[in-house]
Amino acid sequence: MGIAAGIVGLPNVGKSTIFNALASAKVEAANYPFCTIEPNTAIVPIPDSNLEIIQQLCPAEKVVPAVLEIVDIAGLVKGASKGEGLGNKFLGHIKQVDAVLHVVRCFDDAEIIHVEGKVDPLRDIQIVETELMLADMETVEKALHRYEKDARGGDKEALKKAGILARVKTGLEAGRSIRQEIKVPEEKEALKELFLLTIKPVLYIANVDEEGILEDNDYYKKLEQFARQQEAEIIKICGLTEAEIAELALAEQKEFLESLNLKEPGLYRLIRRAYHLLGLQTFYTAGPDENRAWTIARGTMAPQAAGVIHTDFEKGFIRADIYSIEELQQYGSEASVRAAGRLRSEGKEYVLKEKDIVFFKFNV
Repeated sequence: MGIAAGIVGLPNVGKSTIFNALASAKVEAANYPFCTIEPNTAIVPIPDSNLEIIQQLCPAEKVVPAVLEIVDIAGLVKGASKGEGLGNKFLGHIKQVDAVLHVVRCFDDAEIIHVEGKVDPLRDIQIVETELMLADMETVEKALHRYEKDARGGDKEALKKAGILARVKTGLEAGRSIRQEIKVPEEKEALKELFLLTIKPVLYIANVDEEGILEDNDYYKKLEQFARQQEAEIIKICGLTEAEIAELALAEQKEFLESLNLKEPGLYRLIRRAYHLLGLQTFYTAGPDENRAWTIARGTMAPQAAGVIHTDFEKGFIRADIYSIEELQQYGSEASVRAAGRLRSEGKEYVLKEKDIVFFKFNV
């Protein structure tokens, strides 16, 4: 789908450490600002217990998980919108992603310098948000001038967009992000061509130390309260621990996680949260050759979902035969699901649900 989430934050908050663990990539994570100059991109598989269930009950030669594109964007600093640090180059990279994974440092360590001198999660967020809002303000003012001019010429669509932008401009002037002002999907779509930064959904990643994983520290508590007020999502992980886990073999990972009283790596939760933050969901196809998870936007109808597999499937869509993961578990095989009369035949108006296993019928 070409949908990506970008990791942002101030320098030395643990962005590259977390990215390395996510991607098993060898991105430099040095103890100085701007060590990540070009955005690093990784295609990350989505941890998926449903796909494991399908493979167990309907073994296939090949298993293909859904994936998420993650972009590691170099650290922003105060004044970035005016060219400080590496400035607008970073802002330009953020424009290309669909959601923001904002890493916030929530631990003390005298050996890791902080670009602002001391750890303060809320101040760090304010610095990044302010720079993004200043960049958005410049974009909004230019677009508003253009749309107002077109609206005076009788362009109704320009009049509509000018009205939305005027409201957005007022919010930005008051220190409110665009996502706080724009909640209606149609209004978001109207502004899509502007690639605004603070309209993107945000997941705050609280990067804590090992003690902070076991018990919430004061930094995390403040960040959690802030996220609640902003109606934003938040997740807590220890970047250094996740980096250690990523280097271990699967059997060693299990032992290590048990020693920390954890069920799974924190990165698994992070990937799934980022996936859903983007408004994505998964459906499955199953067969002897391949069991596969496919990514679609929530609310996608059957023909468009078929088109994700191949455009011919959408053009010649006839119907979709569907059953759920739960039904597969209950009856033990697709043949048994079919024999029990639980295989449903759905048409063009069917909206796919999470955990649907689908066989598309089409005619080209």
